[in-house]
Amino acid sequence: VCNFMSHEKCLKNVKIPCSCIAPSLVRVPVAHCFGPPGHYKRKFCTVCRKSLESPAFRCEVCELHVHTDCILFACSDCRQCHQDGHQDHDTYHHHWREGNLSSGARCEVCKKTCGSSEVLSGMRCEWCGILAHAACYIIVTPECTFGRLRNMILPPSCVQLFSRNFSKLHCFRISENLQTESDEDDDVDGSTQGSAKDVQISTDSSKQTLKIFDGNDAVKRNQFRLISVPRIAKNEEVVEAALRAYYINDDQQEYELQTFTQQALLSDDVINRNDAGEDSNLGSVFRESIPEAWIIRAKPKDEEVIRIYPAWLKVGMAYVSIRVNKDSTTQSVIKEVLPLLGRQAECLQNFKLVEVLMGSKQVQRMVLDNQELILNRLKDIRKTSIRQMNQTRFYIVENSKTIVQVNLFVGGLPPQLSPEEYTNILKDELAIKTNVVSVSHVYQAQGAVVLEISCFSEAERIYMLVKDTTVNDKPLNAVVIPEVMASKIPQNCCPLLVFVNPKSGGLKGRDLLYSFRKLLNPHQVFELTNGGPLPGFHTFSKVPSFRVLVCGGDGTVGWVLGALEEIRHKLVCSEPSVAILPLGTGNDLGRVLRWGAGYSGEDPYSILVSVDEADDVLMDRWTILLDAEEPAEGAENGVAEPEPPKIVQMNNYCGLGIDAELSLDFHHAREEEPGKFNSRFHNKGVYVKVGLQKISHTRNLHRDIKLQVDQHEVELPSIEGLIFINIPSWGSGADLWGSESDNRFEKPRIDDGLLEVVGVTGVVHMGQVQGGFRSGIRIAQGSYFRVTLLKPIPVQVDGEPWIQAPGQIIISAAGPKVHMLKKSKQKQKK
Repeated sequence: VCNFMSHEKCLKNVKIPCSCIAPSLVRVPVAHCFGPPGHYKRKFCTVCRKSLESPAFRCEVCELHVHTDCILFACSDCRQCHQDGHQDHDTYHHHWREGNLSSGARCEVCKKTCGSSEVLSGMRCEWCGILAHAACYIIVTPECTFGRLRNMILPPSCVQLFSRNFSKLHCFRISENLQTESDEDDDVDGSTQGSAKDVQISTDSSKQTLKIFDGNDAVKRNQFRLISVPRIAKNEEVVEAALRAYYINDDQQEYELQTFTQQALLSDDVINRNDAGEDSNLGSVFRESIPEAWIIRAKPKDEEVIRIYPAWLKVGMAYVSIRVNKDSTTQSVIKEVLPLLGRQAECLQNFKLVEVLMGSKQVQRMVLDNQELILNRLKDIRKTSIRQMNQTRFYIVENSKTIVQVNLFVGGLPPQLSPEEYTNILKDELAIKTNVVSVSHVYQAQGAVVLEISCFSEAERIYMLVKDTTVNDKPLNAVVIPEVMASKIPQNCCPLLVFVNPKSGGLKGRDLLYSFRKLLNPHQVFELTNGGPLPGFHTFSKVPSFRVLVCGGDGTVGWVLGALEEIRHKLVCSEPSVAILPLGTGNDLGRVLRWGAGYSGEDPYSILVSVDEADDVLMDRWTILLDAEEPAEGAENGVAEPEPPKIVQMNNYCGLGIDAELSLDFHHAREEEPGKFNSRFHNKGVYVKVGLQKISHTRNLHRDIKLQVDQHEVELPSIEGLIFINIPSWGSGADLWGSESDNRFEKPRIDDGLLEVVGVTGVVHMGQVQGGFRSGIRIAQGSYFRVTLLKPIPVQVDGEPWIQAPGQIIISAAGPKVHMLKKSKQKQKK
């Protein structure tokens, strides 16, 4: 059925379940989270075990890889990353996934290699990452301790999320702009093309190729699988081949094939016409020209044995089997099952029977009516699709009043309004029902609210509607937020909150997002293009101690630190330490804190280990107040309001003059053709080109500005650029201050409460500083600065440039120093 290969002598050790029975062995069904189809080299499909040559799917949360036409047969056994209102167990077992290990992988038990590049082999735990042979993994103790990263992982038992109507992509905030094709389309294409690939249309005249549908649903969607059988095949052989194509290992005596014509395929009434009896003459028409099409049907039965799973009742068995006949109803089944579970003393009305369809993309639950005839229900499912029967289970569930609570973060609203005003906007724009929706948190400065919704369908409606709503020409955005139960977090656990900017650094962020979701709990990984840093900080607001990892350029780091500053008073852990994975072009802060000049594909696992071992250091932040005294240009009649003062935060450096002018030109070039700026090398080339165009310019910046340091006027030398530096790295790693000692100034540090002021005489001087041949002209050191601009001058703060109108600029220390993580020097132990 599934191409499993084994030596004869090894057969007794085979512990891998075949694809046809794998769904029945899943303990808790959890749907997968498939991203867009892609090309995955040297990987194997988990269902049919063949290699993935054509575009295939992978789960964004676990290591499942699967062909497009095998996706329907993948069993829903993804990692369980949160509680969905039912499970309350705190011990975690290994979550084993087969195969796709590197060829050098070593078995934890026998220490021999267990990976292979030729075939699907070996087992990996999706949480702690230990590897083992298929015959050895049974010996490993079942409890999982989450491995080396256990102190950074947010334990799944501490996260609660009611996710019934939301797809997994919504729950894990995986951006859907990747999802171009709708799910149904790629199912249809996949199942026809993919299966055609598996069964090459036979040119051998002794063989014939047949189309097989597995029920009404497949007919409606035109989803078939192809089988190749000898032209003189007996009926039983064809039935057996058809069942195998759909991964069903039942007795073929229980099934039959019905034929139908091509015209019938276009009609909705196909099935009724077929039931009238098989027309044997129709078949021969297709013999020569096109493959025949058949529907595989289950023969009706008078009685069956079904399994009933005790959903989350504390009993010692996985399921009980009972026999049902044509008179068995839901109620009679419950009555028969309760004594088998030792619950005979309880009232029947306290229980319900739930039918669960364990689809690979979504697990759907449906409560059965008390008077429903079970045998008819099974017949209906098989008529729709016999494959679905394989993925359907019945659970007996206690009728408890589950309190539904979905938290939805809505951003993009006008800032600085009262909770009542926000509620009114939401009533007008989204028609929210206030009896089931309440505003639980308001972030006025950022124009965002968190809604608490006690009804699934209302939560889904609001979520979908927000995407198409704008308020004051600004689009709203919605993020599903899990609830982190801080009281359950273990004592020594300090979870890592990861922010990734997928647009930084040549789009490497996409792969990092995928890797971090795999290595950690996906609920602790946030994409910054989806609502910014605020949803992440809100999710972690009750966590007593956590750290932050920012993957992006210096601008991204500044964005996250700014958001942290604004929301600090609402966090239980008000001063989390921040580590950096540099993805941008300059990455000066990353260099100073030893995280390197830029990410170049290091193993994400070792990055997380480095973050865990990093040292805590303090860093100054600075507030820059820009107050333009002259009115904005273009004012009518010359009478206009002056621009309101602008306040920006600075972490690295602030430049006036030539250095800001180059940044501005680079910024304009990138805005004109963003597609070209996807490699650091190209970005630096553009900087050089922009600089060469400015070589002959002479400016007398010292005549256009006045500088006061700590209340003293400072005489400026003849310069073209003035730069205030907080960290000892500028313009992609250059040392602008220089290393030689100087009695006039203290040795700079990032936490000394002082800024260094340096001048450059032009582009050539800047180039010499970049090359390490010279340093800048040291001008001053202090903690409070006032700069007076006498004419419009380019200004840049941490790489963000603009033209500043004449007026005052005041630079002073911002609130408390921030805690940063500096990579420790000692080599990691292998």
